[in-house]
Amino acid sequence: MEVGRILAARLGDVDRGDARPLPTTATGTSARVVLGRYRGLVAPDVESDFEYGGFPLPDGGFWRYREPDATVVVEHDKLRVTAVPLTRSNDRVQVLDNAKNMYFSKARILTPPSGEVAVELGMRARVINGHDDDLYSGFVSLNLLDFSTGLAFDWFVANRKAATVYGRLRFPGVPPAGEENPERPRYFCLFNEPSTVQTQPGEWHRYRIAYDKSAATLRFSFDGIEVDVYHDVPVAMDQFLVALGIMTEKPLGEQGSTSLFGQGLIAEYTEVTVEGAAEVRGQG
Repeated sequence: MEVGRILAARLGDVDRGDARPLPTTATGTSARVVLGRYRGLVAPDVESDFEYGGFPLPDGGFWRYREPDATVVVEHDKLRVTAVPLTRSNDRVQVLDNAKNMYFSKARILTPPSGEVAVELGMRARVINGHDDDLYSGFVSLNLLDFSTGLAFDWFVANRKAATVYGRLRFPGVPPAGEENPERPRYFCLFNEPSTVQTQPGEWHRYRIAYDKSAATLRFSFDGIEVDVYHDVPVAMDQFLVALGIMTEKPLGEQGSTSLFGQGLIAEYTEVTVEGAAEVRGQG
């Protein structure tokens, strides 16, 4: 299926008639869904829960988050992506410049009317020829993205630092939301590097993001310990995609992209677990 058409369908109504639920297994009183099946990223005849992400361009083209020389290795239920050095950049659009290699889940997670939906995985990062004092010059990411509202909830992880990210972004091709609160910015991004989060190059940790729509609350956990929380999320996230990225986060300069200086990244991910979803749609 052509990638641009997939994205266009996802930006539309969440009740799309051809959506099909993923298999779920009961865990207590909530459903537990596993997103992985990474082999299909390499073998086209095998089902995969992820595909290359990206956005449509005004000229009718499509910007794909794909490092052309990246090496992709699947070891049973784990994914490893090596991109050394990074090469992708965009001189005009910040969101297109940030992600170098990124996979979007084919499934859309529908959030419950009450209670938390939580996404968790094991993740580790190794930055090659990078700047350890500057997390945003190169990192591995877990992203929950809602293209209908612009909400983005993320974990960024580098050699020795990690950050929680809570934002509302101008995604390409997504019309701006209509509501307006004069006391708050419509678009924003908050990056926090909790002092309690300690990591080393290539070290495995568990990262969790939990969102409660009815309480408008967002929580981040590291190895089972809550390290960050936000209240009063300004708009409701009714659905989201899960994304796995290799990224930078450097502002565009007068001459365009400033994100590349020869650095590279090795990203590793376990399967992603989702607990508490109202529904999971769009397999295959």
